[in-house]
Amino acid sequence: MSGPDLSPVPRVGVVVLTQGRRPVELARGIRSVLDQAGVAVDVVCVGNGWDPATADPRLPDEVRTVHLPENLGIPAGRNRGVPHVAGEVLFFLDDDAFLPGPTFLADGCRLLAEHPDVGLVQPRVVDPTGSTAPRRWIPRIRKGDPAHSSNVFSCWEGAVLMPRSAFDATGGWADPFFYAHEGIELAWRVWDSGRRAWYAGDLEAAHPVIDPARHAYYYRLNARNRVWLARRNLPALLVPLYVGSWTVIQVLRWARHPKALSAWFAGWRAGWREDPGQRRPMSWRTVWRMTLAGRPPVV
Repeated sequence: MSGPDLSPVPRVGVVVLTQGRRPVELARGIRSVLDQAGVAVDVVCVGNGWDPATADPRLPDEVRTVHLPENLGIPAGRNRGVPHVAGEVLFFLDDDAFLPGPTFLADGCRLLAEHPDVGLVQPRVVDPTGSTAPRRWIPRIRKGDPAHSSNVFSCWEGAVLMPRSAFDATGGWADPFFYAHEGIELAWRVWDSGRRAWYAGDLEAAHPVIDPARHAYYYRLNARNRVWLARRNLPALLVPLYVGSWTVIQVLRWARHPKALSAWFAGWRAGWREDPGQRRPMSWRTVWRMTLAGRPPVV
């Protein structure tokens, strides 16, 4: 008769980012993390321009807090939380998302252990009220069945699981972006590190359906960061091809919305004029791997 399994459970460092505007949702998301079975969690709540220690309802005692006096933006805020958590796996959770099942993190860690070439996992996302999930939550061109798993080349950023080693290899989230497209860069850099980004249709996270265009800066940052994405990450030859293809797509998409298109082109111009931060072009080997996997980085 075999004895009990004494192997250690995976330790997951969880970074929850918030501006303090959703106290009920924040408490729900953190509770869903603390209730996970089969893993040990180390949780930090990062307040972007807000002190989580003042949260009402009060955060559980086992959750540490980091206060950023000013809003540094979403990717920079996530990055600031990483040094404050321990664990060989990292999990990033937005304050309006939560885990509807108690084995999400254990199942995700098992996936990473069984597939060491996977460096990023985005789950299937559902609206907790039953509203139809938007197609953008499935980060692939041919959306298909939301429950179907596949390689991907971008991610929805609200619930992302990564080996810490993969996160370190990418250099982390794109600090200068503030908002928009940081999930594309992170996925690209995972591929450039020799691993794969994976959409797990059998893992489920919950998030309400919200229109991203509700933000006044949506169109400008969407365009600026699209240009920065290319300037920071692509071989020089592919930069104009990628930006050009997305320019055509946006013109076709917003042709009937001149105000949106005007704001988008203002961001497009800023993308060329402003400093995107450190350039780290992917190798041509990565371009070839991505092409073979179905998504050459030109669109």
